[in-house]
Amino acid sequence: MSETPPLLLLRAAFDAVPIHCLDEMQLAGFLAAASTQHRAWVAAQRFRAEPGRVLLLPGLQGGLDAVLTGFAVNGGSSGSPQSAVIWAAAALSDRLPPLNYSLAPTWSLEARGAFALGWLLGRYRFGRYRKPGNDVEPPRLLAPDGVDADRIDRTAAALGLARDLINTPAGDLGPAELVAAVRVVAAAHAAMVTEWREDGALRETFPLVHAVGRASSRAPRVVELRWGDPRAPRVTLVGKGVCFDTGGLDLKPSAGMLLMKKDMGGAAVALATAQLLMAENAPIQLRLLIPAVENSVSGDAFRPGDVLRSRKGLTVEIGNTDAEGRLILADALCAADEERPDLLLDFATLTGAARVALGPELPAVFSPDPALLRQLCDLGLSEGDPVWPLPLWAGYDEELNSRVADLNNVASSGYAGAIFGALFLKRFVAATTAWAHFDLFAWNPRERPGRPVGAEAQCVRLAYQLIRQRFG
Repeated sequence: MSETPPLLLLRAAFDAVPIHCLDEMQLAGFLAAASTQHRAWVAAQRFRAEPGRVLLLPGLQGGLDAVLTGFAVNGGSSGSPQSAVIWAAAALSDRLPPLNYSLAPTWSLEARGAFALGWLLGRYRFGRYRKPGNDVEPPRLLAPDGVDADRIDRTAAALGLARDLINTPAGDLGPAELVAAVRVVAAAHAAMVTEWREDGALRETFPLVHAVGRASSRAPRVVELRWGDPRAPRVTLVGKGVCFDTGGLDLKPSAGMLLMKKDMGGAAVALATAQLLMAENAPIQLRLLIPAVENSVSGDAFRPGDVLRSRKGLTVEIGNTDAEGRLILADALCAADEERPDLLLDFATLTGAARVALGPELPAVFSPDPALLRQLCDLGLSEGDPVWPLPLWAGYDEELNSRVADLNNVASSGYAGAIFGALFLKRFVAATTAWAHFDLFAWNPRERPGRPVGAEAQCVRLAYQLIRQRFG
């Protein structure tokens, strides 16, 4: 259900302009072999291979002979060398004339792959609501030597899917449309889909999902996708699909609602990860669960002080109706945990507290499995898709206690909000030890190359690499 046409790498080009990514020392080597005219042009432009600077080398016949760009070999301030390459390429693809280009073969295979992915990310545009015909022809990159161009194309397509879904306004993306997006992806990969949406069936099977979504005129639902060899390792992905969040009766202020179309960012990330795994024919048995709701206000809205029964049987006192994401995830995680998967990952735009602690670019990750947590953090840095660990601090657990129910959906304390959200979810994951919870922002609040203001598909590449590393 992507609104953005896929941007693909060229497989062949006869007249591709070479791109040279250089630091100061490499520039000296390039100039030693360059023509007199090119050396004079570089000197006249005072190009010193400063990070981010671009210089076009004109040809004698009026064309373009080469592109020089400065590059910080230590990764600069981008967090890792992989990140630096991705976002340098993204910036470049947005600045060059609409010609065919090739990457000069001076980098490692891994770096060439990162450059190609960054190039495609730099060309992402969300144009669903813009007048057609205003698009500028993009520059095109020849797939660098040795890289798996098909995989890079599929990765960019998955990231574009997540971004498109998150960017789509809630008026055009409610629970039904989110389920439809899952069905489109499933059909492309011959996956099985099950949907719970009838009032009685949903109330019995996923009672917390029903309670959160019942106030909306757009009926709540849960969608499940299954794919892969039933004999293979079991991997389950769960994504929070709150298509719009008013806060419920604990109503958000207007400023707090402005970005709430992105509150289904976890579902978009989970679906994009599933699409990439299926497209790459990963050797797993995949299960995707997305509870899809709109948290609205009406006479049938759930109330502060209500006591709701979960799928697990635990009763939950509602301390705040704006802590609804953990409620729908609780039912979905319980359903996932019942099958004891070999790996369980959930993704959610769950708490503002995680953003206060880590900012918008660094999702928080929680896990009771120390080895899994270390692997996620290490992989995130190496892939340029970082996360940061926060603790499931057992000493805080009792603050979720309730006088009238098994637990409350919010803590009595105003501190450690991201930890309390994760501790709440942990109550519903009893059998699966290899579980990780990602509390992400799924949004770029400022404009940068390859990362326009709007949706961001955080943790998709990280989750994919984790699964491939663990299961082949």
